Amino acid sequence: MKEIRKIIADYDALDHNKEKVALASVVNVEASSYRRIGARMLVRSSGIWTGGISGGCLEGDALKRSQVAIFKNTASKVVYDTMDDDQNQIGVGLGCNGRIEVLFRPIDPADMSNEIEQLRKIVASDTPSMMLKIIDADENEEILGKSYLVENNSDSIDFQGIAQEQLKQWISETKANRKPRIVVCKTNSGVSLKLLIEFIKPETRLIIVGYNYDVNAFAGIAKELGWEIHVVGRAKKLSKSLFNLTKQVLEFEEAEQMKVHDYTAVVLMSHDYNWDKTLLPIFLKKKPTYIGMLGPKKRMQKMQDELPHYDLESLVNFHSPVGLDIGAESPEEIALSIAAEIIATFRERGGASLKFRKGAIHGSEF
Repeated sequence: MKEIRKIIADYDALDHNKEKVALASVVNVEASSYRRIGARMLVRSSGIWTGGISGGCLEGDALKRSQVAIFKNTASKVVYDTMDDDQNQIGVGLGCNGRIEVLFRPIDPADMSNEIEQLRKIVASDTPSMMLKIIDADENEEILGKSYLVENNSDSIDFQGIAQEQLKQWISETKANRKPRIVVCKTNSGVSLKLLIEFIKPETRLIIVGYNYDVNAFAGIAKELGWEIHVVGRAKKLSKSLFNLTKQVLEFEEAEQMKVHDYTAVVLMSHDYNWDKTLLPIFLKKKPTYIGMLGPKKRMQKMQDELPHYDLESLVNFHSPVGLDIGAESPEEIALSIAAEIIATFRERGGASLKFRKGAIHGSEF
């Protein structure tokens, strides 16, 4: 989401009377790839770009193809294939051995339903968003790259003549699986299309409970990750720089007001046993996907004895001691270990070294 926000900010800063733009987006991946479906890169006619579609190896060629799309005012798609380590292929030396499909589409600023405007709605959402995109249209290249944002409260979906009931079924299945999906279909008039149904997670919401100096270290890492930061603590004890990073600051007594969704992580780091014991049940009732508590295991066990209505050790979303076991010592290292555990939890990974992982790093995209 951080990358999308940056793309929108740079798009808004442009004088569209002087510069034109195109959006390059990864729409399919096979085998290994540095970036996944949904990676985006905004390219200006001047050659400046924002975002990325790889680790830096494909951006040069993507820049040229984006500029061609701008000049011709026509969308196109290219396949970068490094699966065979062919020395003549673009991207040799990536070490990815994968196949990446990238779509290039010029953006019309006069079209208030263009993909940038759709992304603008997505970044403001607290729930996952679904975007439909035509990624193959052999019989009608004019609609290549056309996108449609599925509104959460929409009862009808009118997109390129594809049967609504079929679309609703695919969207429902994609939402349940929380992964993108590609389907081959036909319009009501018999035109063959390939459709990407993109599942876009909302920004991770981090609720930090505390006000000591280690909160600053954690907020700094969370900001780099593009997370939405909220703090529950003592406002008068927080630094001005921390206030600038946060979306919301509440007092301990106001914790019940804090909103939680499926992509929320709560970390109790007040260094005050009584406040942690008071606030833990409040946040457990809100059922965040991740809730962690700073401190040694004996502290958690003491709290267990004083909160007999909860079986803390059996709660899959509760982590205490908090963080991955990396031997963290400084506030920054501790924050890093916690942030890594949060990511691993949301991605349903164990947090072990990748060298011990069997199979592909990212696993199956679909």
